[in-house]
Amino acid sequence: MRYPAIFITMFLLMQSADAAVTPDIDPRASLNVVQQWIYNYRAKPDYVHVPAAVRVLFHAQSFKEPENAGIYLGFIAGAIGSNPAKAEQLVTSFFPVAPEDEWVIVRAIAYSGLPDWKNLLRKVAPKMPGRQVMIDSYLAGTLPTLANIPLEDAKPGMFDKLRVVFTRNPFAKDDKKLKMAQTFASNQDLLDTLWGYYFATGSHLPILRIMQMLPWTKSRDTLDKLTVGSMARYTLASYAVRDAGLREFLHSELANQPEAIKAPLGEVIEAADTVQLGAVRKDALAAVDELKTKGSDSRQNLDFWGQIGVGAVALGCVSAAALGQVEVGIPCVIGGSASQGLLSFWEKQQ
Repeated sequence: MRYPAIFITMFLLMQSADAAVTPDIDPRASLNVVQQWIYNYRAKPDYVHVPAAVRVLFHAQSFKEPENAGIYLGFIAGAIGSNPAKAEQLVTSFFPVAPEDEWVIVRAIAYSGLPDWKNLLRKVAPKMPGRQVMIDSYLAGTLPTLANIPLEDAKPGMFDKLRVVFTRNPFAKDDKKLKMAQTFASNQDLLDTLWGYYFATGSHLPILRIMQMLPWTKSRDTLDKLTVGSMARYTLASYAVRDAGLREFLHSELANQPEAIKAPLGEVIEAADTVQLGAVRKDALAAVDELKTKGSDSRQNLDFWGQIGVGAVALGCVSAAALGQVEVGIPCVIGGSASQGLLSFWEKQQ
């Protein structure tokens, strides 16, 4: 029954592009169909229906909350990058796009990995005059592509710290600036984006990037790194349970990785091979509780740790896990205001 539903939905959507009156489409039902379709896409790519699937995502307001839309953004980026010869045709098929959703097209092109992504972005720029600042930022390199986003902020060396000490005016007030630089450690939606890219392409490059976050499962310095690292480990194990190809790749990479990655990767593989995801979840909760109780290793934020609870530190449902509602069995809701924290969800499973 699943495949007829997909084709019926796609047919209605393709008709609506030319019809004077757009037929009513249940956004929730359509989104469920597309979620299943996205998860299964890498096993049987269906490139011709990508435009229709993307229109469902727009129609369902899946990008209303950008931080919960990473998996869809990653999928669109991967679809664009997977077929360079038809990339421009694919992007053009997405239009018209509501002004509030145009950022998705801009970022998906920049994240696509296409060798000529800048020229493609220039070609479609006239269709999105309201996003010219964002477009110019990507073209100038002030906004990074997905491949160029660092894992975490570079730590200042001894000389950098001394320079601050000797050049800082002790009587000046500290002007705290809003931190706009992106890192995987501080932007959990980027983990989702990597998973979306994997679903669109089957490429192991995003998997390798996710594996680089695994050492953070042992981090006792910042809660952000510990939580994102734990989610990286959990999603790897969750998807590997049902994805034999992914499980085989993780096995093949184990011997090639440095010790910092090898240890948590071994835990992922064991959890996937024996289908023991509960152990991964419990370990993450215990680590977070310990960090909150004892404070960070650097002891710089003890007051902060004492003021927060599980709800405050929760990620805001990671959509990579939410997509697993269809295939992996993680009961989490996305695409709207009904999102729950990852750690809150883990806690309720105990």
